[in-house]
Amino acid sequence: MENFICIQCGTQFDATATPPLRCTICEDERQFVRYGGQQCTTLERLTTDHHNRFEDEAPQLLGIGTEPEFAIGQRALLLQSPGGNLLWDCISLLDDKTVAEVKTRGGIRAIAISHPHFYSSIIEWADHFDAQIFLHAADRHWVMRKSPRIQFWEGTTFSLWDGLTLINCGGHFEGGTVLHWPAGANGKGALLTGDIITVVQDRRYVSFMRSYPNLIPLGAAAIHRILERTDPFPFDQIYGGWWKANVLSDAKAAVTRSAQRYLLAIGQL
Repeated sequence: MENFICIQCGTQFDATATPPLRCTICEDERQFVRYGGQQCTTLERLTTDHHNRFEDEAPQLLGIGTEPEFAIGQRALLLQSPGGNLLWDCISLLDDKTVAEVKTRGGIRAIAISHPHFYSSIIEWADHFDAQIFLHAADRHWVMRKSPRIQFWEGTTFSLWDGLTLINCGGHFEGGTVLHWPAGANGKGALLTGDIITVVQDRRYVSFMRSYPNLIPLGAAAIHRILERTDPFPFDQIYGGWWKANVLSDAKAAVTRSAQRYLLAIGQL
């Protein structure tokens, strides 16, 4: 019995004797199945030809990503905070070097995930670091590997420690979540967003989609909800889901003008 990992989305499944024939996450309209069909690997195989890269994205914010690129190519963020470290989003590969590097930074108290495309190997990570996992209850049915470490939270916000707050924005997924880090940006506040609010190539802007690979836009109501739910929180920076996908100044204004541009483009402004 092995915990197989989907090669396309990086999600790890409950243990089975043979690889899953289907990946529910990839068959959803927000993702896709490769032309060659469903394929799986295992963590053991992944460690033979991949490794993790570590790079500080900001003070107290360590990026961790896999090379060569695997699945959707995201990188996780280890947020170091006095009350304990939070791993924001996750990646599939966890090896001895990664465990050692994270332990030198104080380990992991808990893991929080923006949406199911970043669930990856969350149970492996949580088990290694004896960490709790926070997922929004609206995305409960997308969990492919069950664990008592998972706490499903409900509602619009969920308070952690040191002022850290999970904010349910919806949009890309019903449980789509961003993290407010009040100590980020030298005390001006930062949002960690995955691609619930995605940082685009022009770093002055962000954007919003139901499906990125299949180019399905969000409607106006979803955009207004994102603005409404992030509005109470001050933030000067945004850290997205990929290397250097960051807005490093005036980020709150960037979200507002980006939403206005988006709504204008879809004829809703």
